[in-house]
Amino acid sequence: MATRNWIPVRGAQGRRSRQAHADLPEGTFEREISKEGFFGPAAFIYHPRPPTGWTSFEGPLRPRAFDLNRLNEPAGSPWSAPVVLHNAATEIRFWKLAGPMPNLARNADGDQLLFVHEGRGDLFCDYGRLPFQAGDYLYLPRGTMWRLAPDGPAALLTIQATNTHFGLPDKGLLGGHALFDPAMLETPAIDEAFQAHQAERGDFRVEIKKRGQVSVVTYPYNPLDAVGWHGELAPVRLNVRDIRPVMSHRYHLPPSVHSTFVSDRFVVCTFTPRPFETDPGALKVPFFHNNDDYDEVLFYHAGDFFSRDHIEAGMMTFHPSGFTHGPHPKALKNMFSQPKPATDEYAVMIDARDPLDVGEAASTVENPDYVNSWRSPG
Repeated sequence: MATRNWIPVRGAQGRRSRQAHADLPEGTFEREISKEGFFGPAAFIYHPRPPTGWTSFEGPLRPRAFDLNRLNEPAGSPWSAPVVLHNAATEIRFWKLAGPMPNLARNADGDQLLFVHEGRGDLFCDYGRLPFQAGDYLYLPRGTMWRLAPDGPAALLTIQATNTHFGLPDKGLLGGHALFDPAMLETPAIDEAFQAHQAERGDFRVEIKKRGQVSVVTYPYNPLDAVGWHGELAPVRLNVRDIRPVMSHRYHLPPSVHSTFVSDRFVVCTFTPRPFETDPGALKVPFFHNNDDYDEVLFYHAGDFFSRDHIEAGMMTFHPSGFTHGPHPKALKNMFSQPKPATDEYAVMIDARDPLDVGEAASTVENPDYVNSWRSPG
């Protein structure tokens, strides 16, 4: 795609900061309007009141929140897990497992990313065995045959790159070892545990999803029978605790710097603990912004979610593109001074370039009052 020749504008009016996200005029709140998420041209507007101080918000553009913990029915197959959000480029499900998968799975619709919210155990696949634990990303290339064998109950967020792939973001001036060293990406091993799994007897069913439909292929033996492999394509595991976030002590960085995986029409970012900005004039909470080109999804994994009120682990928020949003009113009290030296949160963010639709199951666990959480007290 050719570089866009943006309409050239350089302007400024009234009371304003000279630099974005720092040294705001006293008594003002900054709002960013930008193109292409945080990668295109942007404007910064200064308001005397928080831009989210609405008294009512009606219509499909309203921000939404879902308590995925309440999706309590375990499913033995990932293709039976409820769809939370979806569009032509991705399919996001929340999957609870009561124990090991009875059958194998294969996604012919695209690459698959599993984020382990709860549980631990083993992933068995064409390439061998990968142990997993809470906080792991498990990347499965399209067409990989696999089976999860958790030690007990497990809960996972699944993200599909429909008809395409996952890759890593361009780290630019930071260098290839920033955020996480590629050496942290672990691949499966053909070890004793995998060989013991191969030795299981009986009929083995493989549930293959293609164009949203599931076909079942039955083998009279375990089809995960590889004796070796080599190459440049394999499942990998990455734990959120191995991610070392980029930060600036003088400037609140946009969430795009926390990108972990990228696809053609969406990105997956990871928020992990980091020091707060220490410059006295720098914002220490996310800035208000109009993300008019991307739908924003946040899945809250663990910790204290400092910019949100009444949000707990296992919940998901959905902010459709086209409205102004930012910190909740309580978080604004700490806009320039935080009581703690660092954040304490783990969350997965998905920014989708195309509008997302809400799945039927997600609507049953929605908090309809979430839109009112931005109302200023009094």
